[in-house]
Amino acid sequence: MNIEYLKNDEIVKLYSQIIKELKTRKIIRTKNILGDLAEFLAIETYNKTPGLPNLQAAPPGTQNIDAISKKGERYSIKATSGNLTGVFYGLNDPYSNETEIQKFEFVLLVIFNNDFELLKILEIDWFQFLKFKRWHKTMRAWNLSITKELISISKKIYDKNEQIKT
Repeated sequence: MNIEYLKNDEIVKLYSQIIKELKTRKIIRTKNILGDLAEFLAIETYNKTPGLPNLQAAPPGTQNIDAISKKGERYSIKATSGNLTGVFYGLNDPYSNETEIQKFEFVLLVIFNNDFELLKILEIDWFQFLKFKRWHKTMRAWNLSITKELISISKKIYDKNEQIKT
């Protein structure tokens, strides 16, 4: 099927069918395709890779985390197809004097290209997250810039170009 020949309403209907099928296959849980795909691939990669903890998806609506290990370690999973992640809510504002309450043990950065092809899965811990987080004024929340320094300190879980799988 060549979609360039479909009418606009046919493409919209096809999109709807794809969303429904992805949900049926439990690849996505919401209409946030990239975020849900990142969660699915991260959990699948961890569960299939010897030496990594087995993860399960956190219940829908769980704040701050997307997956939990059998040991109870909490994982926040962020997808990106650029150099910025989505935001992390629920943390102190930048000028707060309050001690930051730890919301998770690890962040998994799931990096895609513009065709939704998985390029990398990186892991950082809570303290690395605190070092690299940046304030997003408009969203009034924190995010991460995917920089060379951040990549260099991350644990490489998957890298398509290097075929590294830990």
